[in-house]
Amino acid sequence: MAWPQDPDASATNLQTRKVENRTGSSLSRAGARVALLGLVINVALAAVKIVAGVIGHAYVLIADGMESAIDVAGSMVIWGGLTVAARPPDRTHPYGHGKAEPIAALVVAICVIAAAVGLAIESVREIRTPHHGPAPFTLAILVAVIVIKEFLFRYVNRIGRDLESTAVQTDAWHHRSDALTSGAAFIGISVALIGGERWQSADDWAALFACAVIAANGVRLALPAFQEIMDTAPGGKIVRSIRTVASSVPGVVEVEKCYARKMGLDYYVDLHVGVNGNISVHEGHEIAHRVKSAIQQSDSRVADVLVHIEPAKL
Repeated sequence: MAWPQDPDASATNLQTRKVENRTGSSLSRAGARVALLGLVINVALAAVKIVAGVIGHAYVLIADGMESAIDVAGSMVIWGGLTVAARPPDRTHPYGHGKAEPIAALVVAICVIAAAVGLAIESVREIRTPHHGPAPFTLAILVAVIVIKEFLFRYVNRIGRDLESTAVQTDAWHHRSDALTSGAAFIGISVALIGGERWQSADDWAALFACAVIAANGVRLALPAFQEIMDTAPGGKIVRSIRTVASSVPGVVEVEKCYARKMGLDYYVDLHVGVNGNISVHEGHEIAHRVKSAIQQSDSRVADVLVHIEPAKL
């Protein structure tokens, strides 16, 4: 059974929950700022690559620019999802708006896969159609893009891991994907320039390879977002930590069940705790309260804990 809280404890829990909500909102806003940074940089890079690709007769650079344009749309979706996820719980969403984050990540992943298919079709058409070879200056642009995108990947991915944000990590891998496609474009254009007329389609083959990389990243990014939407149990590390903390609370004889689910950047826990069956209701309530407080103090990501007190088998 779940023991009711006394008035003083309820007031304390309400104040604690307000602090936790502010913390979760701050983390979501930090993720939104990172997504906004990626958005601004992707706008600039997309424009440069598409214009350079048209002028330099390099379809792989145009495809790379289109991939960056898709990243722009993706960053906007991620930013919007994190902004919604930062909203505090309300009457219609008592558990908060955290699901907006994995939904945004899944939308972006699906768009990435669809874009990869579209670009692959265009790459095949270019391979079958005679056209001018790429211009040498396009290589310098690609080198700059690779350096910028790899730096962004490392920075954004670190932030995403710190926040444990599916959406932010998805955005980070967009930057890595862009760096990989730009690398493939660099190789393709280099082969076309060195090989001469016979190898003019090398950049188109590189574009086709880039599409395969983009599609693979889209699938890889979609899986964790889908799992989070489906309330898939988180990795064992946080569950083991919760069980260990609960077991260390005085009065707890055993921890029978421990269920956790991720809601945006927060975790919600259901816990079945075994205690001496001969204690009073008041004592059981106090143990439940101490268990909840201990778990939340041990990990700030735990937004709420529902503790069920049961008589242990002594």
